[in-house]
Amino acid sequence: MKRLRSKILVDGGDPQQTAEVKQALGIVDGQTTNPSLVAKNPEIRELISSGRRLTPQEETAEYRKIVRAISPLVGEAGVSIEVFADLRTTAQEMVTQGREMFSWIPNAYIKYPCTTQGLRAAEISVAEGIRVNITLCFSQEQAAAVYAATRGSKAPVYVSPFIGRLDDVGQNGVDLVANIKRMYERGDGHVLVLAASIRSLDHLLYCLSIPADLITVPAKVLHSWAERGFPMPDERFVYKPVGTRIPYHDVSLDGQWKDYPVHHDLTIKGIQQFAADYEGTLYPKAG
Repeated sequence: MKRLRSKILVDGGDPQQTAEVKQALGIVDGQTTNPSLVAKNPEIRELISSGRRLTPQEETAEYRKIVRAISPLVGEAGVSIEVFADLRTTAQEMVTQGREMFSWIPNAYIKYPCTTQGLRAAEISVAEGIRVNITLCFSQEQAAAVYAATRGSKAPVYVSPFIGRLDDVGQNGVDLVANIKRMYERGDGHVLVLAASIRSLDHLLYCLSIPADLITVPAKVLHSWAERGFPMPDERFVYKPVGTRIPYHDVSLDGQWKDYPVHHDLTIKGIQQFAADYEGTLYPKAG
């Protein structure tokens, strides 16, 4: 595979899968992980199917082991490690996790949710030199808040708009990636757009055509791309909208992050799903 304008990341939690993708593509620029993907790791699934449950400390140790196995397999886009957070988790609790996770590997990015608490955590983290990836982004306004909260970061910041989950509710998710890229053209370049929730080869090709700065893709889609000889979008490529188009809004990047409306129902739903998947690996709480 030739070098692309977009960096390609694997979306997953299995180091063996990452190694197989790297062999198929020749290079993997980075990887994104989250509690749901870690819960699907073959070793953890084997533990759960046998009736075993983990303590929070054991879960963290397993996550660290997975991340450390992935780290040397990927390139400069690094490994995004998501904090364990539910709707009650405070910014300071996220930052405490983020500091520890950032120490696990030399190429870590810490993932915080695109919520008020997550953005506050990101603001604190970038001031400490911690690289961040703000996930579960579903609007331009959220992306503008990410830009403002991380203004002055010396390292690139990632924002992850979720395509597939917008498709699921009848919106044309790829529009959001294009809209955020267009909005950021007026900025200083410190935030990079990482297209996420890729479900199909057409999603991947569209994001390559924009181009998104980074694209995180499930292994099965990357293998399909490789098997077809790495087709690239050219002037004949047409992406057929799958839902209602998402219009571009002229959102200023000059505000403070607290000035932007960051609540989004899909962000809340995503946090709840990640929390449920994480808690499903743990010992049941006494109650």
